[in-house]
Amino acid sequence: MKNRINSFLVFVLVFLTVSCENNFDEINTNTVDPTSDVVDPVYIINNAIIGLSFPSGTNIYYDAGVVQQIVTPNSGIISGANFNQDNRDVSDDQWQDYYENVIKHTSDVINQISEASDRVNLLSITRIVEAYAFSVLTDEYGDIPYFEAGKGFSDQVVLPAYDQQQVIYLDLIKELNEAIAALSDGADKIDGEIMYGGNLDQWRRLGNSLLLRIGMRLSKVDVSLAQQTVANAFSSGVMESNDDNFVVRHDNNFTNPYGGVFNGGEANNFYLVESFIDFLSTNNDPRLAALAIRYVGATSGPGQTLEIASKDPADQVGMPMGFDNSTIGQAVADRGLASFYDFSQVDRFTIGANSAPMFLCTYGQTQLLLAEAATRGWIAGNPASFYENGVRAHMEQLAAYGENSTISNTDIDAYLANNLFDGANAYEQINNQYWVASFLNGPEAFANFRRSGFPELTPNPYPGQDISSDFIHRLTYPDSEIAVNKANLDAAVGRMGPDKLDTRVWWDN
Repeated sequence: MKNRINSFLVFVLVFLTVSCENNFDEINTNTVDPTSDVVDPVYIINNAIIGLSFPSGTNIYYDAGVVQQIVTPNSGIISGANFNQDNRDVSDDQWQDYYENVIKHTSDVINQISEASDRVNLLSITRIVEAYAFSVLTDEYGDIPYFEAGKGFSDQVVLPAYDQQQVIYLDLIKELNEAIAALSDGADKIDGEIMYGGNLDQWRRLGNSLLLRIGMRLSKVDVSLAQQTVANAFSSGVMESNDDNFVVRHDNNFTNPYGGVFNGGEANNFYLVESFIDFLSTNNDPRLAALAIRYVGATSGPGQTLEIASKDPADQVGMPMGFDNSTIGQAVADRGLASFYDFSQVDRFTIGANSAPMFLCTYGQTQLLLAEAATRGWIAGNPASFYENGVRAHMEQLAAYGENSTISNTDIDAYLANNLFDGANAYEQINNQYWVASFLNGPEAFANFRRSGFPELTPNPYPGQDISSDFIHRLTYPDSEIAVNKANLDAAVGRMGPDKLDTRVWWDN
């Protein structure tokens, strides 16, 4: 009897062993790993594109505050450019979001298909998306992990070295040129991608528009390379209309990151800055009615009701810089307001809605950059035409937020007739318009302000700042990098300067 039992157990073990060996590949294949061949890499690049939406912390608390478009008098977790204070709890949002999401996904796709001759177009658009993400990161922080970034899984590089911004910029130009050149109408179809639905001409125009932006960024530090890059991008073909806009679209399920600020717990904390409101108001800019809302006479957050809401440009009052919750009362009294809740805000029902699109690179911005390039003599064309195209495009772009933000052709024509291109004041005029056209595109507004010096803003006068110069010029590195990648971070700081808000990045010197 005992022998029979032993024989039976041996049979079972042999059967199970054979079965396991026969199914070894199936058992040890991770069918839910998004980096495995089970998932088409096009869906991974879609995740990267979706992840390009800017996080609210970095871009509202810092970028929009530095360029004096949005400010809060309140402190704590929402401190930032409102007080020129180093708040790494939010200044690291861009770093965390892009490295942990966008760069991870683009690196995964590139690692999978870099040798696949049948995925050349997918590889090319992935390189364009990745180049855009890296350009935002380096513009915000300066020297960053670049060549070794995103290689934790593929190459086990968990502590990537930081690369110099000058070297990064040279490689971004190379990457974009190679990616654009590799796009082939006869190669793989990428209809499943969510940005342009596989339209390769639009991807080409995006790539060239990004090259134009990168070239203009070099205008202070390498004029020859800037001119060459801009001229090549222009001759190759940049964005032709708002249909080409690089924009992440949202809905009530996949929401705009800013929407949580403008409609959530911070809804009553952020206001449009006086200098921004005054610029639009002084020039009778129809965009003021599209962007702003004021709850006239509001004495509290709950008191900001629709019954007292006004979008009339004549009612809009911007909040001055330099005040906190204990001192804003004087500014309120000087303007005859009921409380600081009475200042103008972003219209949370349109521009700041949860479903609002987020524009990353636009036809309007592109035309304004061409206006400056033409003024510099770097490209052929009429600067006035580029200027008018750029202003008109941004005004028309606002229709994407809904009917209440749509500007009529009549109002656009009237504005342009009253604000003709002024060749004698071209740089200031063009870049002031770029400031407006980049509203809620924090990284681009911040970068172009540093590059061009326009608009001419009065530095934030708040006392007790963490800077000793006029403005914030970069964001500080995340505490997580200081904790785990300090040696490489210290090497970057040794090259670039102190890890402070007013240390300038390479192209800003």
